[in-house]
Amino acid sequence: MPKLNVLIAGSTGYIGIELIKLLVKHKNINIKYLCGQSSVGKNISIYEKSLKNKDLPKIIKFNKNLLKEVDVIFTALPNGQAQEISNKLLKNNILIDLSADFRLRKSNDYKKWYKQKHKSTKNIKNSIYSLPEISRDKIKKFNIISCPGCYPTSILLTLIPLLKMKLILTNNIIIDSKSGYSGAGRGVHKKYKQKNLYESLSAYGVGFHRHNSEIEQELKNFSKNKVNFSFTPHLSPMFRGILSTIYIDLKANVNIKKVQSTLKRFYKNEEFVKILNIDSHISTNDVINTNNCLISICKTKYKNKIIILSVIDNLIKGGAGQAIQNLNIRFNLNKLEGLK
Repeated sequence: MPKLNVLIAGSTGYIGIELIKLLVKHKNINIKYLCGQSSVGKNISIYEKSLKNKDLPKIIKFNKNLLKEVDVIFTALPNGQAQEISNKLLKNNILIDLSADFRLRKSNDYKKWYKQKHKSTKNIKNSIYSLPEISRDKIKKFNIISCPGCYPTSILLTLIPLLKMKLILTNNIIIDSKSGYSGAGRGVHKKYKQKNLYESLSAYGVGFHRHNSEIEQELKNFSKNKVNFSFTPHLSPMFRGILSTIYIDLKANVNIKKVQSTLKRFYKNEEFVKILNIDSHISTNDVINTNNCLISICKTKYKNKIIILSVIDNLIKGGAGQAIQNLNIRFNLNKLEGLK
């Protein structure tokens, strides 16, 4: 098949750069346009030296006429901007969005959590929230694909199979997640410059982080019972990576081996989700610069309680890599293309 022409909007951010680094290796992709608000007319290599000798276009401002010349638009933009682009899409355009613009199924929920009115409510129903390992069979029907947030990716890959198979109690799930500061975007450096960001661990969005809405929405889809959970994210003194620690109560007839075997069966054909031996020690270093999610189920001193560890690279599996997974599925391409 001929190469797909791609436009990346938000190309100068951390996720945008990761997208470019992966897509230049993708044999089915031609990067036609790189769009950004800053550095217009300059080379993307000013943000990433490894791209210096790649044949890439200079950064330009987005305008709707560019949509006539591309098949796929990746949007790694501040919340609200992908909605505006979605209103300009042509019939043959596929939009793969990495912001929160189409993650929530109700516009009122979006307004509540993101403090702005949704600008493309008609397109919510035309979009799909796509965690590739979960929604693979449905993706091809949609032209707007919403990629999950980085924290929810590490959490939902663990919890969805256990809820589907009714192995866990749903009244008190505790989720403690730690992320590298790249997850907050380039602006975090200016904001926390005087607060010793690089040698400090801090909780933020306690009780009300925006990703609560997304996690709750998706867990509801896979459980007949109400799911009560507490989610607390932390900003860690590292550049990239997420470690989520999830505290779970098992149902009476379930043990840790059943949990592990269930997860192994669920992901047996998935290249990027790896279920490790019980009580395996894992760290973010195990997944940096990969599209992998590693999951370790750990015993506790209580028979009915387990702790599950999940690690991903927030910029790849929690961002650019997942977007390319969705691209490959949507266009029937090799599932490993651009990711290995």
